[in-house]
Amino acid sequence: MRQIVLDTETTGLEPAQGHRIIEVGCVELANRRLTGNDLHLYIHPDREIDQGAIDVHGITLEFLEDKPRFAEIAQTLAEYLEGAELIIHNAPFDLGFLNHEFKTVNPAHVALESRQPVIDTLVEARQLYPGQRNSLDALCKRFEIDNSNRELHGALLDAQLLGDVYLSMTGGQIDIGLAAEDNAESGALATAGLAEHLAQAATRPRVTRASEDEQAAHARYLDMLAKASGDRCLWRSLDEA
Repeated sequence: MRQIVLDTETTGLEPAQGHRIIEVGCVELANRRLTGNDLHLYIHPDREIDQGAIDVHGITLEFLEDKPRFAEIAQTLAEYLEGAELIIHNAPFDLGFLNHEFKTVNPAHVALESRQPVIDTLVEARQLYPGQRNSLDALCKRFEIDNSNRELHGALLDAQLLGDVYLSMTGGQIDIGLAAEDNAESGALATAGLAEHLAQAATRPRVTRASEDEQAAHARYLDMLAKASGDRCLWRSLDEA
């Protein structure tokens, strides 16, 4: 499965008010492994950047003076994203800007979320950790991911951090045959080995039954893990054995 972790920086908050994308950062995953085939673009917006936005990302119009316009990079970006599952934190924000930019170049543009799957990690995090802070910084802290270099927002840096968060939140970058077809045999062996170990155990640990809320949260987590791994969820394969 090919996935793209994506982030953008913009001139302001609303494309409907004329705000534009000024940076796109993308990190590619193939079968839950970082490929190194990342994409990083700066874009001249042909308008001023709100001071509030500059305070967030530090990108100025002077820095973007020699950068291409969106129309010049639209095909490169579209081809890179084509066919991939998109992983975005607070997806409506980034998708709103991307669809607006693509539609400006091509009025017949079909919304990205209508033609390829999108995982919103903010939605997933809120389901897993209701009532808690689920910003990118908060999730980095929760999963002990080093974000000490994140003094300002940056599309590529944020995409890299989000990739680490996503992998941690959905079970880590662990090769147990859950992701790739060529690892299916090793996954079956791991499942069989674990099942045999449990069957041969002389005694079983004392188990405290989970509450209904805990079981529901666990089920949501397994749903997300199954989606990310192509329906090869080790836990559920044991349940069905």
